[in-house]
Amino acid sequence: MTKYFTVDEANRLLPLIKEKIQVLQDIKQKFERKFHELQVYKQGLADTDAASDLIFKWECDLEFMEMEAQIHVKQIHETGAQVKDIDFGLVDFPAFINGEEVLLCWRQGEDTITHYHGLHEGFAGRKPLA
Repeated sequence: MTKYFTVDEANRLLPLIKEKIQVLQDIKQKFERKFHELQVYKQGLADTDAASDLIFKWECDLEFMEMEAQIHVKQIHETGAQVKDIDFGLVDFPAFINGEEVLLCWRQGEDTITHYHGLHEGFAGRKPLA
């Protein structure tokens, strides 16, 4: 069941959302760096037990990072908010404006929610709140 927000309700969630988005961005950066290192390592080594053990450890680390990220995304979704883009820090909050179902749109770096867009418009269709 969809939770619908007022602008005030969504704004009250922003401290948590900001924290979770920052954590997700950090995890994503670490994941991408470790994944790249793993690919380089795999290309440059012969198949040895020591290499296999290290590769296994790195793959476990990557899997753990993925699970950790999924937990943070789930925690955001449990509030009713929707993560749209981790890199840009885009999060939407279902709402009604003038009887129309819309998404309040927040982007990392914004202090409060000041825009919304239609359900199928996305970030490019943002309009300022009246």
